[in-house]
Amino acid sequence: MDRAPPPTRADYPVLYDIPTRWLDNDIYGHVNNVNYYSYFDTAIADFLMGEGGLDPWRDPVVGFCVESACRFRRAIRFPDRVTAGLRVTKLGRSSVRYEIGIFRGADDEAAADGYFVHVFVERAKERAAPVPPSIRAALARLLVSPE
Repeated sequence: MDRAPPPTRADYPVLYDIPTRWLDNDIYGHVNNVNYYSYFDTAIADFLMGEGGLDPWRDPVVGFCVESACRFRRAIRFPDRVTAGLRVTKLGRSSVRYEIGIFRGADDEAAADGYFVHVFVERAKERAAPVPPSIRAALARLLVSPE
């Protein structure tokens, strides 16, 4: 088990605000673990669409998630505000590894952190394809050394 301290907001080049919703809470009164993956996906999609020009409905090359993980450090509850930090630690020919930190309210340390790996594929054939140039350029701006 990795005992590294939680990442901080300063560890991420971009931050996205994501509101929690009543339905995010589980029977125990905190955001259910599956929702953290939704927060990861939301931050990544926002970045790819807003900064990389991705059109997820029409582009011939899209990213498929092939691996993900999340480390839960402290609870988040509705109506907490969530901020997702996003960085890239590996940018290959057809793949990218994102690292994401989830922050509760104004907390500086992540309540959860993890990673998400996309492989870019030709939509029609579902075979690996090079990361499109506009997306690669956007992802390169988030590239940091892995920790």
